[in-house]
Amino acid sequence: MRLVSHRGGEIRPTRSVRARVALAARLSLSLSHTHTHTHTHCAGSMVVDWTEAERRAVTYVWEKIDIDVIGPQAVASVLIVYPWTQRYFGAFGNISSVSAILSNPKVAAHGKVVLNALGLAVKNMDNIKATYAKLSEFHSEKVNVDPDNFRLLADCITIVIATKLGSDFPPDVQAAWHKFLDIVVSALSREYH
Repeated sequence: MRLVSHRGGEIRPTRSVRARVALAARLSLSLSHTHTHTHTHCAGSMVVDWTEAERRAVTYVWEKIDIDVIGPQAVASVLIVYPWTQRYFGAFGNISSVSAILSNPKVAAHGKVVLNALGLAVKNMDNIKATYAKLSEFHSEKVNVDPDNFRLLADCITIVIATKLGSDFPPDVQAAWHKFLDIVVSALSREYH
C-alpha cells in the first residue's frame, strides 16, 4: 500500500491516504454526535459504563483484527502522516522516508507490541486504567511522549481497521470502538495529569 506519491519533486499523500484522513474526520465528527459514554472520576479512579452491545462490538472488532497487519500499518501511518512523532523512535534506525518507515522491521515490531497491548485493554475493559498504569508511567516519565500522540495513534488504528473491515464496521460498532479507544487514550494519559 502506497501512502504518498511523488509529483514534480513534491511528496503528497496518495488518494487512499487522503480518503483515510477524510474518513477519520467523518468518523470523529459523526461519532462525537452518535455516542455518549460516562467517565466518572472518583478518588483517582475511572469508572466506565459499558452496555452489553458495546462489549460485543469491541470484541467483534478485536476478533477481526490481524495484529501482524493492523499494528504495523497503524504505527507506520502515524509516523508518515504525523512526522513529528518520529522523534520518539530514534532507536528504530532509518525512518526518514515513507519507504524506510514501511520497510523498517522495528516499526512493524512496535506495531505488533502496540496491538498486543491493546488486546490487554480488550480483556480488561472494566479496568483499563489499572491495566495501563505502568505503561502510562513509562510513556510519561521515561519516554516523555506528548499524550496527544495517543489520540493520533488511536485515530490511525481506527482508520486502518475501517479500511480493512469496510461494511463490517458499521456506525454502531464504530461508536463502541471509538468509545473504547477514548478510554484507552485517557488511561494512557493518566500519568500526565
